[in-house]
Amino acid sequence: MAADLATGASDEELMRRLQGGEEAALAALMERWELPVKRFIFRLLGNVTEAEDLAQEVFCRIFTKRTHYRPGAKFSAWCYAIAANLAKNRLRWWQRHPVHSIDAWIEAGGEIADESLSGASAAQSTLRQEQILAVQKAVAALPLDLRTALILFEYEEQTTAEIAAALDCTPKAVENRLYRARQLLQRSLFPAA
Repeated sequence: MAADLATGASDEELMRRLQGGEEAALAALMERWELPVKRFIFRLLGNVTEAEDLAQEVFCRIFTKRTHYRPGAKFSAWCYAIAANLAKNRLRWWQRHPVHSIDAWIEAGGEIADESLSGASAAQSTLRQEQILAVQKAVAALPLDLRTALILFEYEEQTTAEIAAALDCTPKAVENRLYRARQLLQRSLFPAA
């Protein structure tokens, strides 16, 4: 049933149905959005288990706060706003209850895509993995507001208007955050340039 709903209805229509009491609409939204939400949270936190847990919490919040969704609003912005707030809260909790540092999460593996280059030598593959890790470390070192905007734009392919709605700021502020994030990444990854 969720697959039937997911194929024909927009996210906004599914939210209207969920607000009307049709719980199958939540399953359809989860089917469509669970993986993008997990990826987004993982990129913010660098921890697969936490990303999975918080993704579930995002959909619990969507269900419990469904009456707060404004018809006509873009669902993706609302969903990513919930995810960003939960991730921010988790980061604050970790800062108050330190167990592992962000560096430890990244060094423990993080998300390194298995991009085995066809025909590439082991040295090329190792170099590629090192480059990916360097970028991940540089992104993880960005301030949270810059990192969130960058991840939504570059990885989740959201527009500046959608990011602005998710982060409750202006599109110009998003552009500014993206610019500052790129500048910091440039300095971090290419210090001599």
